[in-house]
Amino acid sequence: MTRLDVAPPETEGPVDCDGPRALVVAAREVPLGGVRGMEVHRTLPHRALPMVGAWCFLDRFGPQDTLMRVEPHPHIGLQTVTWPIVGEVRHRDAVGSDVVVRPGALNLMTSGAGIAHSEYSVGEGPIPLDALQLWVALPESRRHGEPAFERHEDLPVLDLGEGADAVVVMGELGGTTSPATVHTPLVGAELRLPAGVAVRIPLRLDWEYAVYGMTGTVEAVTGMDAVDADAARRPGSAPEAGPTASIDHTRLVYLGKGRDHLELRSEDDARVFLLGGQPFEADIVMWWNFVGRSHDEIVAAREAWEAGTARFGPVIDHGPERIPAPPLPAVKLTPRRSRATATR
Repeated sequence: MTRLDVAPPETEGPVDCDGPRALVVAAREVPLGGVRGMEVHRTLPHRALPMVGAWCFLDRFGPQDTLMRVEPHPHIGLQTVTWPIVGEVRHRDAVGSDVVVRPGALNLMTSGAGIAHSEYSVGEGPIPLDALQLWVALPESRRHGEPAFERHEDLPVLDLGEGADAVVVMGELGGTTSPATVHTPLVGAELRLPAGVAVRIPLRLDWEYAVYGMTGTVEAVTGMDAVDADAARRPGSAPEAGPTASIDHTRLVYLGKGRDHLELRSEDDARVFLLGGQPFEADIVMWWNFVGRSHDEIVAAREAWEAGTARFGPVIDHGPERIPAPPLPAVKLTPRRSRATATR
């Protein structure tokens, strides 16, 4: 998935929450890769929350009826994790992949030093479409390597009791491990909760976690007050008092580190996506579709894409059509530091 907006440099530090509090990040609407009339909502990155473990990006496109046509565009330094909810999307890339992305299947693209891909909804007219698109920042040991693509249709399921379960999409949760290739310790899992149940999710004390709402509404027992990520920067803002935080499709709740479990209570049939992982090894510079470590790396990647070099490769069954890179900002891009690292 390509980003059309250009995020401003991170000139501010993380929100000062005056002690441990959950952080609530509201989804914001953004444009997407030149596609018009398509609703896309973003929760990561946010100025107050650049990353959760190695997870550095979370978009949701839908639910809506739309014609999706995202032309070839580049990536560096990341993995794209596509998790469909409704509808089918055709993925084509520069390593020869040509697959239809469907609900229940994980589609994982590893950019390494560079890859290009395209995404088209199936058919010639608008279709029902809803999906999560996430990015995982690659560590130093993998970000300069070769690009790759993999697909997993038989993902493991962790029984949470009371009729609830977790599809382990990436990484490990409660001793259940996804077959998908990961390069840093992390988890991405879809939790499915029937109405009226309370479940206990096993966590790791040294990892940071966040929960994003997909469908329905759940209450997360945080054990602490919550602070709104945007309101917290305004003088005189007050936190949401109480030991729980409500999670629906409009928000993500960041829980931080130091937990061995999380209790979720569903008000109705609900699905949420759990993100977590070991705090990332380095600060990152993130601009457009690129994740690097310095301003100069981003400039070099942009120049390579605009020049049409072999770094990203041609996308299968595409001609000259492509998404041009936006202009770089007039200021030097500065690193984003993970909240867990910045506050420890």
